[in-house]
Amino acid sequence: MTNTRRGVIGGVLAAPLLTQPMSAFAQAAASGTARFLQTFDEPDVPGSMSGVNARLSLTPWKGGTALQIDLEGADHVYASARYKPSSPIDLSQGQVAGLILDMFNPGDESIQVSVNLSDVHGRVATRSALIPARGGGSYYYEVAGPDVSIDTGLRDTPQDWRIPATKMTWMWGERKLDRKTIAELTVVTTSMPRDRRLLIDNIRVISDPPRNEAYLSGIIDPFGQAVNRDFAEKVTSEVDLQQRAVTELDTLRNSFLPGRSKWQGWKDGPRLKATGYFRTEKVGRKWWLVDPDGYLFFATGIANIRLANTTTLTGYDFRPGTSPARENNDTTPSDSLAPKRASDVNLAGRFVTSELRSKMFTWLPRYDDPLGDHYSYVHELHSGPQKSGEAFSFYSANLERKYGDKGNASYLDDWRAVTKARMVDWGFTSYGNWLDPSFYAEPKIPYFANGWIIGPFKTVSSGDDYWGRLPDPFDPVFADRARVTARQIATEVMGSPWCVGVFIDNEKSWGRPESIEQQFGIVINTMKRSDKDSPTKAVWSKILRSKFGAIEKLNVAWGTDIKSWGALQSGVTLTDHNMRKQADYAVLMDVYVSEYFKVVKASLKEVLPNHLYMGARFATWGMTPEVRKAAAKYVDVMSYNEYREVPHKASWQILAEVDKPSIIGEFHMGAVDAGTFHPGLVFSADQKDRARQYKQYMDAVIANDFWVGAHWFQYTDSPLTGRTYDGENYNVGFVTNADIPYQPLVDAAREINRSLYTKRIGATDGD
Repeated sequence: MTNTRRGVIGGVLAAPLLTQPMSAFAQAAASGTARFLQTFDEPDVPGSMSGVNARLSLTPWKGGTALQIDLEGADHVYASARYKPSSPIDLSQGQVAGLILDMFNPGDESIQVSVNLSDVHGRVATRSALIPARGGGSYYYEVAGPDVSIDTGLRDTPQDWRIPATKMTWMWGERKLDRKTIAELTVVTTSMPRDRRLLIDNIRVISDPPRNEAYLSGIIDPFGQAVNRDFAEKVTSEVDLQQRAVTELDTLRNSFLPGRSKWQGWKDGPRLKATGYFRTEKVGRKWWLVDPDGYLFFATGIANIRLANTTTLTGYDFRPGTSPARENNDTTPSDSLAPKRASDVNLAGRFVTSELRSKMFTWLPRYDDPLGDHYSYVHELHSGPQKSGEAFSFYSANLERKYGDKGNASYLDDWRAVTKARMVDWGFTSYGNWLDPSFYAEPKIPYFANGWIIGPFKTVSSGDDYWGRLPDPFDPVFADRARVTARQIATEVMGSPWCVGVFIDNEKSWGRPESIEQQFGIVINTMKRSDKDSPTKAVWSKILRSKFGAIEKLNVAWGTDIKSWGALQSGVTLTDHNMRKQADYAVLMDVYVSEYFKVVKASLKEVLPNHLYMGARFATWGMTPEVRKAAAKYVDVMSYNEYREVPHKASWQILAEVDKPSIIGEFHMGAVDAGTFHPGLVFSADQKDRARQYKQYMDAVIANDFWVGAHWFQYTDSPLTGRTYDGENYNVGFVTNADIPYQPLVDAAREINRSLYTKRIGATDGD
């Protein structure tokens, strides 16, 4: 018996979907087979479905019924619906297999849904899909196949399945699940400003769908753009690129917005004490930055205006003995180094190390080509199929094509001039983090400086060291390296009042509040180590011995059986984390984190006493109450990177806990309509939707009493074939990799910046 009700494919009404393998869907999939798991044809919501902060019901849909999920986004950060079948799903049939869902959004705003799959072993993988307003379709989740098993060096790849469904975008988690025992599927929404509704239908298995076997070959054109995609910003020739540059220059406004001070503060607003440098002050119940002349200042702008992250791996490397040596640069990690090409003497050792990646390009220049200067060599990578290798920057090559080179890379002078003009024309008040220091001399608008503390100091681990292990601040080498970093920043800044403040380090894995093991991972992991190996552990041992005196008293409080203080100093494994233990863990965390921020602040204030210390830009996935509280004792401004649709009120009630001025160092939204293969961390339906979401996000920031600014990440899109360091290939730029602005986003920024100060002064958190 078949079900002839109509489904949705590609956002339009489609042919009937059948519940048997020979359904219209399976026919379209040709050699693929589909097996339906849940069609929601029952009279009631199936027992396999449950919701969290979501109301589930069945609703008439296209001649049948679908699951209606009313997501309670306004009051909750997370809302979800879980499908847990009575027995695990077996996806072992075929070489390639996955799940498909029909999802439709009846509302007026797009919805990003994350789909979590977990197996019986507890391994979880997450993909996301963007369901456009008044649209939707079939979306597939690959669980087994080449796109999952092969490391391409891209965060996500083009769609390879030739079926009438849209690929869900890879986000994070375990690449390889146990395909025979998929235990549950959960659809999650995060940080929505309002309640929304989602319809789901026809959860099904598909195996061995028809595929494009060559889906990664010849995908990028000579300008670094998708070969088979057309979009408004796409460049067709060097002449086209140059004509677009002339047209844009004719439209850029050279004057600042009215009502602004020299420093982009609010000249039409109240004037406070002028100190000649930026500072902070709470006015009424709102925190503000204050510019050097005493005017209220709110930071808007763009981060990562530099060439360091514009390169992509070509699939080539150099044989041992011929690879370029890394220069002795003690203050800059590899991912932040400006591109520098290999010497011609190394070229004899050049060879293909990743045939897969080398075939992605339809063109790469010869080394003796005028554009051969845009090659570079990278010694250290975070992830991907290579440990090191050759890279190429289509972005910088496009700058040379656009402006020409009159000698000494003069196109970079043109790039800086146009970038400055854009920042003024777009109305921004500042440059964000990771600005190329070459802008510092004549910034035109204020900027934030940055530095990293790297070196041979000892480290500790939270157990989730995504970007790397954390420093041990009690190691004297750490303090030495902090001073080296601070002095380097001071040399670049030269005491300039245009520098608002300084960020040091970024998104460290301090811990997560989801569990005790994650929240106090630094303590639990470091307590296993010997005092002789870990300076932090040695400090903690002294604190505990001073508090308890006798080891027996510690054992009573902690419920442990540690034989002696010597045994504790040698390292102990802690389990069964009772409340008294947790209280002591919190004390030890405070000691550790406080030392880190105290050392960094002392180093920075020694050489830049008049500039604000902006902290270490906490990732929302890597901070805990103990860490925030400790940092607040030393930083001038708390900093966070918040990649969400909006900074949700339920999440950011924490700002009141420390009552400090706070800034968002990074946020973004992205889409795939401009030819990219991955939207970014926050999805939009298209470029117009990006603009809508940008305004929505900034309005929420401006209305909050504690935020003093927010910076978009980043200036350019990621390289289409993935940035060298970790493969990010996101549509997150204000400009493309051909340096063409996304006009809807530019217009949204202008609109926000024009009304910035009047909106800020009149806004309340309830707006």
